[in-house]
Amino acid sequence: MTAATTLDLLVRRMTWEAENVLSVELTHPDGKPLPAWDPGAHLDVHVGGQIRQYSLCGDPHTTDTYRIAVLNEPASRGGSRHIHTRLRPGQRLTVAGPRNHFALEDAADYLFVAGGIGITPLLAMAREATRRGATWRMVYGGRTRTSMAFTEELAALEGDMTLVPQDEHGPIDLGTALADLPDDTLVYCCGPEPLLTAVEERCPAGRLRLERFAAPLVERTGDTTAFEVECHRSGRTLTVGADTSILQAAEDAGLNVDSSCRDGICGSCETRVLDGTPDHRDFLLSEAEHTANATMMICVSRCAAGRLVLDL
Repeated sequence: MTAATTLDLLVRRMTWEAENVLSVELTHPDGKPLPAWDPGAHLDVHVGGQIRQYSLCGDPHTTDTYRIAVLNEPASRGGSRHIHTRLRPGQRLTVAGPRNHFALEDAADYLFVAGGIGITPLLAMAREATRRGATWRMVYGGRTRTSMAFTEELAALEGDMTLVPQDEHGPIDLGTALADLPDDTLVYCCGPEPLLTAVEERCPAGRLRLERFAAPLVERTGDTTAFEVECHRSGRTLTVGADTSILQAAEDAGLNVDSSCRDGICGSCETRVLDGTPDHRDFLLSEAEHTANATMMICVSRCAAGRLVLDL
């Protein structure tokens, strides 16, 4: 895996987009172009002593500005609260990326299903689908109409958008939304876990692309015995115990490894596999990527047999 670019960016503008949703525009302090990105990409944002992932929701063709949007979540670990209460225009913000595990694949037709702040990557996708001349429709649910960000931007695009404020219409009717999909339709969904789970139950897996905010609860059945990891770059060999992770073992050995969620959903700790067979336990890589075994998420994934050689 190529290391993500780390940038110290200037906060140019912050805008209230909806109730408890604040957008943040970032630029290079010297006015230089920023690394290119595609719809579905996110930034790893260093904020409040933590690293948090926020989807890029601006226009990829605007090369001098990144835009993210942050929901103020009192129950979170503090990243969103820091941005809402302490970050201000004129300050600097360290970011890494962009990274993209939720890319918009080519299709003639798209269905976008958004829940709450999950609108952020889908906004950029809808804009790109319009640019490509593809047909698309979006079903966008939220607690209330005032809590739903970017509705005016979406309305200006050439798509079919349905807003579903829960206090007015109840939850999204997924049975109707997913009924009779054309054969060439790809479905992209981002939002809270109950929405993702419900969409997964109703949509053929081969046509569905998801991005998660949190790891689903699953019962682990794979091997949890200890194994060895050879760290190729650092020349270290680690023993990963049954009750720890490769990431934790690397950190305990003093290796500097990017990480954030520790649940296999963000991609920060993605590491190249040089030899050996991983036991993939993440919720981010595709089935094809799991089969290829080129990279693994070392916060949750383990060794299927023998030992691993990793680019650490």
